[in-house]
Amino acid sequence: MKIIEILPELDIGGVERHVIDLSNELAERGHEILVISAGGKMQCQLSQKVSHIEMPVHKKNPLTGWFCARKIARLVENGRYQLIHAHSRVPAWIARWASNMSGIPYVVTAHVDFGNKSRWIYSPYRDAARVICVSEAVREGMKQCFYENTQVVLNGLNIPGVSWRKDNLKGTIRFLFVGRLSLVKGLQDILKTIRKDGDWTLDILGDGPMKEKLEDICKERGFENKITFHGYSDMVDQFMANSSCLLFPSYTEGMPLTLARAVQIGIPVIASNIPSVREMAGCEDNLIPPGDLLAWEKALVDFMNVRKVKLSIPLSSVPTLQQMVDQDERIYEEVIELCERERQK
Repeated sequence: MKIIEILPELDIGGVERHVIDLSNELAERGHEILVISAGGKMQCQLSQKVSHIEMPVHKKNPLTGWFCARKIARLVENGRYQLIHAHSRVPAWIARWASNMSGIPYVVTAHVDFGNKSRWIYSPYRDAARVICVSEAVREGMKQCFYENTQVVLNGLNIPGVSWRKDNLKGTIRFLFVGRLSLVKGLQDILKTIRKDGDWTLDILGDGPMKEKLEDICKERGFENKITFHGYSDMVDQFMANSSCLLFPSYTEGMPLTLARAVQIGIPVIASNIPSVREMAGCEDNLIPPGDLLAWEKALVDFMNVRKVKLSIPLSSVPTLQQMVDQDERIYEEVIELCERERQK
């Protein structure tokens, strides 16, 4: 198959990780894959078998989006591409326009339960041949915006080459946070509630718009010697394997890849009680209400005292990358076959 994958950027985030892994695995299976994005730090992680074209498909300007759609429609015609797969809202609009111009179908992946539930914004999702939701929580949260053309395909991950060891609980407690430094990720709650005393450190992997504010909180609380901001890192697996506990205080997630990776590696986790995490855990026992500062403070103190968490998320809740791509591959085949039948009528 010849597929175009569109996403806003290849900077840092779960959507980027998803598209890179999906595209690389599809290319390994012999499919011709073209990724279109505004580029970014993670672009180098695309396989040499995957083509990439840089376009401003991240800009929310309708005129810019329409011109991108025209370029993509020409690429479809010249390269005989069979399907467009869009990730995020702006690429969904561009995919619909390009689909109308070129006559090939498009599918969209919904990666999060968006706060804005305007039906107009999501009209490209309703017109898509298929909407792939990365979790049941996303499908349920967005049901008023989508038609019955949705299908849940959980995010899959490669099997990690490292694993967590119980020895990591000895000595200094090494807390870890991995994620974009934005309000919805909840790191500010950890920095406001964790007690200054105690033998602990916190490594923060990630970047984002709240970095300066979070650094200011650390300075105000005198954490300069306990907390380290590492920025973006491609050593997440190694940090997880060598830390004591992952902190996951998010307010919202589609299907949390960081948490899924933590489950694979085996590191203890203190996590928020949000729909996608409950879906992975199978219950809400021992999850912490997001934004509940007293509950988070207690959970952190309990871990430092007991060095154990009660949360247990089954490894079976995390599909392999191959399982995920198998499902996406079948969706592509079904959509392309249906389009061909429609053309022959």
